[in-house]
Amino acid sequence: MKYLITGGAGFIGSHLVEKLLNKKHKIIILDNFSTGRFENIKNFKNISLVKCDLGKKGSWQKKFKNIDCVFHLAALADIVPSINNPVKYYKSNVNGTLNVLEACKKYKVKKLIYTASSSCYGIPKKYPTKEIEKIDNQYPYALTKYLGEQLCLHWGKLFKIDVISLRLFNVYGTRSRTSGTYGAMFGVFLAQKLARAPFTVVGSGKQTRDFTYVTDVVSAIIKSSKSNIKGKIFNVGSGKTVSVNKIIKLLKGKKVNIPKRPGEPDCTFADIKKIKKHLNWKPKISIEKGVSYLIKDINYWNKAPVWTPKKIDKATKDWFKYIGKKNEK
Repeated sequence: MKYLITGGAGFIGSHLVEKLLNKKHKIIILDNFSTGRFENIKNFKNISLVKCDLGKKGSWQKKFKNIDCVFHLAALADIVPSINNPVKYYKSNVNGTLNVLEACKKYKVKKLIYTASSSCYGIPKKYPTKEIEKIDNQYPYALTKYLGEQLCLHWGKLFKIDVISLRLFNVYGTRSRTSGTYGAMFGVFLAQKLARAPFTVVGSGKQTRDFTYVTDVVSAIIKSSKSNIKGKIFNVGSGKTVSVNKIIKLLKGKKVNIPKRPGEPDCTFADIKKIKKHLNWKPKISIEKGVSYLIKDINYWNKAPVWTPKKIDKATKDWFKYIGKKNEK
């Protein structure tokens, strides 16, 4: 098979590339390296790499010719910076997705797997949360990922592209982002652990998250690509929910509490009955095992920024300014 993976040098993308290469498939990677790292893919053989900006039409779209399946993973993924620069997120996550879809249409790609975000649920009323839960985008990142999902489903229906959208819940694992923006919890914590700095825990730490290990997510993506199902949305989660305080215990270190952010749920918890039934997929990696893998590979985050309460306060200033006011109404 010949696959094209957008964001293939990134966190989830590089794991997907590795898995598919093990099965002897041909891979084309499109990446602009805004968060992806060449280090993630430098040892992979028999790949074709194109550095490009999906937000702008270009010669990269010709790479879609004779592709069996497109895995569209490329996106700006951190939620807090999306408040500071929503236009940048729109160009990447919405315009980029539209350009990918237009390339699929032009070159008659038959299948596309889109990695959506569970952030579209906002603060759900029901747990575990099903795919039919009300959409409540709280910040630009969530909105742009949801708009991308809607574009994929619409283009798929209209132009006969077999699309599956996977709403990912709190993905963690080796090779997660090390960029300079204030982002994913595990990346922040691992850099702090290396620096022997306290873990900056938002709120009380009693909030829980459906932490889903990256190889489980990759398994769901590959199963989706092999399915005859089309035009459907599936949650991808661990089916469990774990407190941030438990993560601190597993990582072993001191913590400092910082103000709770409005607009963030106290719990994320995926209902995964649908994906279990239709794709015969289920997660395998426990939180204990997943964290042990991170600790074993902790030096990967040695160049990541070390966030302090003061730096976080500055980075989240706009969050409290806009999201806080929104939630007071």
